[in-house]
Amino acid sequence: MNLKEKKKKNQNHVGNDAPSPLSASHTIGSHLVCASGLALSFWATHHLFSTSLISDPVHTLFLIWVFETPILVLVYSRFRKDPKECSYWKAVGRGLLGLPLGALINIFGAIALGAPVGIQYLPRTINWSLLMSLLTFVPAACVFGSSWTDWQRVFAHTKPIGAIDYMICLPAHGTIIGAWLGAWPMPLDWERPWQLWKVGEAQYCEWPVSVSYGAMAGYLLAMVASLGFALVHGGASRSHLLKQD
Repeated sequence: MNLKEKKKKNQNHVGNDAPSPLSASHTIGSHLVCASGLALSFWATHHLFSTSLISDPVHTLFLIWVFETPILVLVYSRFRKDPKECSYWKAVGRGLLGLPLGALINIFGAIALGAPVGIQYLPRTINWSLLMSLLTFVPAACVFGSSWTDWQRVFAHTKPIGAIDYMICLPAHGTIIGAWLGAWPMPLDWERPWQLWKVGEAQYCEWPVSVSYGAMAGYLLAMVASLGFALVHGGASRSHLLKQD
């Protein structure tokens, strides 16, 4: 009896720390809101500000991450891991704090992998890294906070165990893979305005146009995949809880 009571107590403790399993409507709605925000940011940059990634990468990237940040932070803060100990606005705060921290990691990672270095590229790299941080780092910061165990499980070991984990893990990995694939066409001799260009003997790189397109395309594709996994595992979690009851 003592062992059973102890096991039941531990299960109740875990259940209090984690949010309730997501319903299908919440999962679909959250994905639609985030994807729609990204689409609307593109529409706004083109129709309201008359700019694009090719014509003005710095301004366009800035508008996209500024427009998408409040949407994504407000959505994912609802799924914080410890709702009884962490208020909604505390989750919002740690999501906003995670934005520049994740950007620093992306800056160092991009430079280590060959991103151009120079004063002329700095504004582009900063705004690109903020967008990358928003799509990869911020959702986890809102949900997990400083729980290193959860960060390792989702990102280092890639072992999501529930609907929310899939909503964080797959889009983040899709963003990184998409950015990596987007870098491939940059040095190819296609004579496109978003590739390498020359002025006399000097050669310049239209960083990070194709990388940004690749990152956002990877994010959206992975979001579709994560929706399927989240619905399946969300349903399994609810069935498990019903059996326990």
